[in-house]
Amino acid sequence: MSIESNLNEIKSSLPPYVTLVAVSKTKPVPDLMEAYNAGQRIFGENKIQEMAGKYEEMPKDIEWHMIGHVQTNKVKYMAPFVSLVHGVDSLKLLAEINKQAKKNNRVINCLLQIHIAEEETKFGMDEKELNELLSSDEFKLFQNIKVTGLMGMATFTENEDQIRKEFMHLKTIFNSLSALSTHNCQLSTLSMGMSGDYTIAVECGSTMVRIGSSIFGHR
Repeated sequence: MSIESNLNEIKSSLPPYVTLVAVSKTKPVPDLMEAYNAGQRIFGENKIQEMAGKYEEMPKDIEWHMIGHVQTNKVKYMAPFVSLVHGVDSLKLLAEINKQAKKNNRVINCLLQIHIAEEETKFGMDEKELNELLSSDEFKLFQNIKVTGLMGMATFTENEDQIRKEFMHLKTIFNSLSALSTHNCQLSTLSMGMSGDYTIAVECGSTMVRIGSSIFGHR
């Protein structure tokens, strides 16, 4: 199967309101260009330097999503061009994104990462930390970021009931905040679901899925 046919197959399986992020980390530019030529415009990378290199080489109508864990000292390299940062899991990181966005005269969209999995290795905030962040005075002052939604990753397991339970938990949190509307926070995106579990995620209310191996093949 070609990248184009993989992409078309996945797109045809997704409802029209679900955004597909093609996870292109570690993939060479020709592979990304094959997806681009098939109509894909949103790519997700997990290393900032790699994403910046691809941004330089590739067409400028691409939306670059940072989907990996972000180190504060690397934010400056993506601030000029990144469209959406998926894994924001602290006020400190949000403050740095706001600072670097201001230097670039931009507003950068962000998703707050919520820890829903049983594995300890996954990053993210719990509900208490999320609510503390959103109600903090510092957050209210940020002018150069906009929190547009939430993101979470389910436990890596074959147990579909568990995956569904974790996704529904995130959907419940998302729904509880849906009325929140400030100058820098309007939640419209719920990013959950990857190659192995995106169909369950969509059933549970996901509006954005991150798919890599099912498009580009296994690394």
